[in-house]
Amino acid sequence: MRKRFSNLTRTVLLLAILVGCQQVAITGRDQLVLIPSSQLNALSFSEYSNLLNEYEIERNTPDAREVTAVGTDIKNAVERYFRQEGMSEQLDDYAWEVNLLVDDDMVNAFAMPGGKVAVFTGMMDVAETPAQLATVMGHEVAHAIAHHGNERMTQQLLTSLGGVGLAIALRDKPQETQALALAAFGVGTQLGILLPYSRTHESEADHLGLIFMAMAGYDPHEAVDFWENMDQLGGAGPPEWLSTHPAHQTRIENLNEWMPEAMRYYQ
Repeated sequence: MRKRFSNLTRTVLLLAILVGCQQVAITGRDQLVLIPSSQLNALSFSEYSNLLNEYEIERNTPDAREVTAVGTDIKNAVERYFRQEGMSEQLDDYAWEVNLLVDDDMVNAFAMPGGKVAVFTGMMDVAETPAQLATVMGHEVAHAIAHHGNERMTQQLLTSLGGVGLAIALRDKPQETQALALAAFGVGTQLGILLPYSRTHESEADHLGLIFMAMAGYDPHEAVDFWENMDQLGGAGPPEWLSTHPAHQTRIENLNEWMPEAMRYYQ
């Protein structure tokens, strides 16, 4: 049984690598995605619709118009880049939508697979200029463009497969040994795989977002100003190695490192 499972696992992983391996646009990072985009986008559209029913949508205000304008600029820049690079088919199933949701305590924004974007009103006090708002929206759109949601779901799927294999391998061991080993496996995958990948995604979204905002005509230097604002707002957080997000200072250092590249796109 163990041998059959081992052979099956190897076969599944080999097929996954052959079928699901691709590269992220601009950064060129190799990634593994196994969930069909059409399926993930359908889930995204449904969840986005549910969220719009939960929140009041702010319309026809200066902030709402700014969110729409910046979101449109980012969208147009992304589509133009993908068209120039001959990759426009990757955006064929996108149904772009941008909304400002009313929650003054929520300093956040998000972009779902398929181009569903939202900014919470609490973010508007931190993003002090259109360029700083473009920092946020470019970052969130980058998560969608880079298929980070798909990659995370694939990761969880493969991690679950590994947990099942470990449980089968330990089935003849004492109960205490099984419990300790499975607990260690859970901690190891969380700290060794899932959290670092989250930080990879966040850093990659910072990188891509910086370029997207520059492509859209916003000064990328203002991304540093935005994260300095966030740093002042955030206070003490968990140690970086236990966090899914890079420390603000790390982000700022990375942004400055990528700035010459971003400035080549800025017009």
